[in-house]
Amino acid sequence: MADIARITEVIEPEVKALGFDLVRVRIFGKSEVGDDEIALQIMAENPATGQLVIDDCVKLSHRVSDRMDALEEAGEVLISEAYRLEVSSPGIDRPLTRPQDYVNWAGHEAKVTLTAPVEGNRKTLQGDLVGLEGEVVALDDRKSGRVTFPLSDIHSARLVLTDRLIAATRPLDDSGADEIVEEQED
Repeated sequence: MADIARITEVIEPEVKALGFDLVRVRIFGKSEVGDDEIALQIMAENPATGQLVIDDCVKLSHRVSDRMDALEEAGEVLISEAYRLEVSSPGIDRPLTRPQDYVNWAGHEAKVTLTAPVEGNRKTLQGDLVGLEGEVVALDDRKSGRVTFPLSDIHSARLVLTDRLIAATRPLDDSGADEIVEEQED
């Protein structure tokens, strides 16, 4: 299988060159997507908006493709089998992948799956993020109350779509919205 650390090392400078922050790089295998090929997923965001609009996705997709093609021509094959490149914004119910996410989204509801059980042998927690102190996340779990666990024990985490999150999220890019013309039926 491909070396995700090396792929991330190649992709991150391309993301930064466009002024974006890398949120996540992930490879979905055949068994995960039920397809005949794998997918290389890149999530990035504009730090000013927390999102990536379609034009940004296109620019980043071309830049990453060009870089990976150049490496392949030079003899370094990052992914040896056919793959599909997916570039996207993290979305409103975004994954929490970086330490700063646990600080930036404190006060919002999250669902966290751990690699090691906490609080009565539980690996899945859901509740309001309290924040991050050093390398330890604090979460007010619905069932257990305040729970703390190391960042290194997190298998996956994402925000939960709530009215509070919607209200706190910056509006989507509305450029061109005033140019929308509705057609009326005759």
